Amino acid sequence: MKTDEKLSIRIIRKIVFISIILICILTIGVKASKSEVNYVTIVFPEGYETTVMTSNVKVSDILAENHTIVLPDETVYPDINSNIDLSKKITISKLTEEKVVISEQVESVSTEEILGKYVTVTEKIVIEQVEIPYETITKDVSKEGTETKDKVLQEGVNGLKEIKYKVKYQDDVEIEKNVISETVIREPVNKIIQISTKLTSRSRSRTTENPTTIQASVEGMTPQVVKMNTSAYCACARCTGKTNGITSSGARAKEWYTVAAGSGYPIGTVIYIPALANKPNGGWFVVEDRGGAISNNRIDIYMDSHSSAIIFGRKSLECYVYK
Repeated sequence: MKTDEKLSIRIIRKIVFISIILICILTIGVKASKSEVNYVTIVFPEGYETTVMTSNVKVSDILAENHTIVLPDETVYPDINSNIDLSKKITISKLTEEKVVISEQVESVSTEEILGKYVTVTEKIVIEQVEIPYETITKDVSKEGTETKDKVLQEGVNGLKEIKYKVKYQDDVEIEKNVISETVIREPVNKIIQISTKLTSRSRSRTTENPTTIQASVEGMTPQVVKMNTSAYCACARCTGKTNGITSSGARAKEWYTVAAGSGYPIGTVIYIPALANKPNGGWFVVEDRGGAISNNRIDIYMDSHSSAIIFGRKSLECYVYK
């Protein structure tokens, strides 16, 4: 029994010894595989560089073994957690607007070709103010008249907007420009033009005798509202100093149509008197005549007879004047 026990112990010892030898051989092999030496260049932000010999391939390990610390305002290429690339160079630079664009590495590209493709690109935020052109809106209120006139109801004013761009430059040459945002500072004010029929003294005196036509001829116009000292006259010598009934416009006066007014009201001016809306003309009159005693705050309405003019009398009436 003792002989068998001694034999077993010897066998176990041999097995342990052989295992230890195998482990040592494997360890030596692993260390040998990791012991490949690389020459790596470290470039510092100040512009100087140094070349170190290392068996490590990870950027962080190489920097650590050479007692190199990356500050918060610095960046590393390749990334600190990656392995060195074929260029075997580690570049430490300051964080600025300038970005180093590096071409993708291909195994067949030499170190000199890689370094020759480094390009400096800068980004800037640019803010510009641009005018917003106003639009012109035309309102056509002209009717059957052959001659029209334009009236500016509202002047146009350009607006203003602020545009923010992100611009990229390569060697001070703009290569890309993108809009980030647009903000309207001032809205444009549109120009408004009104087109209406231009009425001459002839067209008003003899082609617009119908009250409806007179009213239509001034549609869209803004009247001047005034109180007028209103009286009446006829074509007799006592009222006009003559008897032919021809007005200052050259037309013959017509009852409930023709009005004599001061020089402040051009021949052809339309006057609407609401208080006389029940008369044959619906309250619509046209200035066709003048009078030596007629001022700008007084008008005379033509009547066919002197008695009718006297009966009309004198009144202070509200008048809507369309010049």
